[in-house]
Amino acid sequence: MRDSMPQKKEDTMNAPLLELLALAGIAIFLIVKLRSVLGTREGFEKPPVPKESSRAVDRRGFEVIEGGVDHDITDHAAEGSDTAKALAEMKRVDPGFSVTEFLGGARGAYELILMAFERGDLASVTPFISEDVFEAFSEVVDQRESAGLTVEAQFVGISDLGLNDATFDKRTNEAELTVRFTGEMTYQVRDKGGDVIEGNDTEIKRQKDVWTFARVMGTDDPNWRLVATDA
Repeated sequence: MRDSMPQKKEDTMNAPLLELLALAGIAIFLIVKLRSVLGTREGFEKPPVPKESSRAVDRRGFEVIEGGVDHDITDHAAEGSDTAKALAEMKRVDPGFSVTEFLGGARGAYELILMAFERGDLASVTPFISEDVFEAFSEVVDQRESAGLTVEAQFVGISDLGLNDATFDKRTNEAELTVRFTGEMTYQVRDKGGDVIEGNDTEIKRQKDVWTFARVMGTDDPNWRLVATDA
């Protein structure tokens, strides 16, 4: 009789612990089940954004426009520099202008124009180059053809691209942006007989260029034109 009393008391004390363990087991099961259905938040998924009143949103936008830092400019030019000031003027005249988008377009234009020059097919890029650049490129193409030389080139990619300078003429609204490129390609030149006299088709050649593009901001013509080249 004396031995049975403590046993019963011990069982009574363990009952809440067993209930707690049982609830914990159920909770773990539910969490695992939910994750299998919904997945888990990780990587670049953004957390929910709390709702704000329209007045708060409008005030924040106003503050950014008036006094905030424009990262689209400062990501490519030192804050307060002449280049940054020129870019700001371009945006004032043409609010839809984006430096980042321009550089993305310059990347595509570089490949397009460079390969057209190597192939001697300048007619395909006439809308994107100035008359002066067209004449300079044409002179080289004509000299190659007169010598019976042909170029075989394959564009590989761009290993470096960045904004070097920007200027803006407030009188004419003409903007000029100078961009540096390091292009990579395979390149070889053949003579009249078809023999390779320069380069080869397996070695990647790096080519550094500095190109200046121009456009009158605030007009209906969205095209930038290549107006100057330098190595």
